[in-house]
Amino acid sequence: MEENKARKLLVDTGKKLLETGLVARTWGNISCRLDEDNIVITPSGLDYTKTNEEDIVKLNISTGEWQGIHKPSGEKKIHIAAYQQFPDVNFVIHTHQTYASAIGLAGYEQLDITAEERETLGGVMRASYGLPGTKKLTEAVKVALQDGAKVVLMANHGVLICGSSQDETMDKAMLLEEICKRNTKGNFEVAQYEVTEKVEKLLCDLKEKFVYAALVQTPAVLACANEGKPIYAQVDDMAQMIGRKIPVTTNETEQVAKALEKVNAVLVSGIGAVVRSESQDDTTALELLVDKAAICSIHTAACNVKARIGIIDAALMKLVYKMKYSKQKG
Repeated sequence: MEENKARKLLVDTGKKLLETGLVARTWGNISCRLDEDNIVITPSGLDYTKTNEEDIVKLNISTGEWQGIHKPSGEKKIHIAAYQQFPDVNFVIHTHQTYASAIGLAGYEQLDITAEERETLGGVMRASYGLPGTKKLTEAVKVALQDGAKVVLMANHGVLICGSSQDETMDKAMLLEEICKRNTKGNFEVAQYEVTEKVEKLLCDLKEKFVYAALVQTPAVLACANEGKPIYAQVDDMAQMIGRKIPVTTNETEQVAKALEKVNAVLVSGIGAVVRSESQDDTTALELLVDKAAICSIHTAACNVKARIGIIDAALMKLVYKMKYSKQKG
């Protein structure tokens, strides 16, 4: 593909991924083949809403050399592996989509998927866990790609999706999410709570101290809040932006505020969750992440699977995110 056209396509795709909820904030990455040796790829840690065509990085898949004003995505090696494995692949997206992430944690082996769906996706496999950007993750993904899978569920991480074009790759992402959603286990049948005067006052009081505080009342979040147990990080985006766990507190304003001084997301008994950040777009991302974490928590519990990210790995990802990606976003 002509380079300028490919750069624009990546910028447009990033915004589309945000709109569809397949990624949040700076997570995920996108690439497009230019020719046999070169691709363009999204930069490391730059917000999709602020990414312009000149921010896109040109990368040689044979030498690893790159050209651009930013470093290429930290997941560039899994993109390179996909292009080297499949000559017919011209577009690659790494998403953090909710239900596929849940199935990557538990239930892949029993996946209810038709032969036609599997063929449309180009084959599906699961890759074992590795920290983002590491050789361990790259090698695990390579194994799945070498087995012929063009869709790879990366445990505790997200999904790699390969296609012949941007349209085909996006269609695969949406189809995969439909398949994984119907395979997700657990009880999400929780009545939607009304935002009562007491809840409105709680949020209003909290906003005096945390300007960008918000209430999350999705069925999964309500179910977890009602259960009264913390949500532990099972996917790396939660570990990075929120931390190892989302604690539970009572619905008293003082207790919620005290909890939010230590963490940026907290489950509140009988209400749902409250999140806070330093900007509106970060708060929106936190709302998505808390719901995703709740869905994954309910699903793995129903499957009787423990998929928590280790304490050390969670702390390391939180530190890297705080020191690197949160700064790059600004």
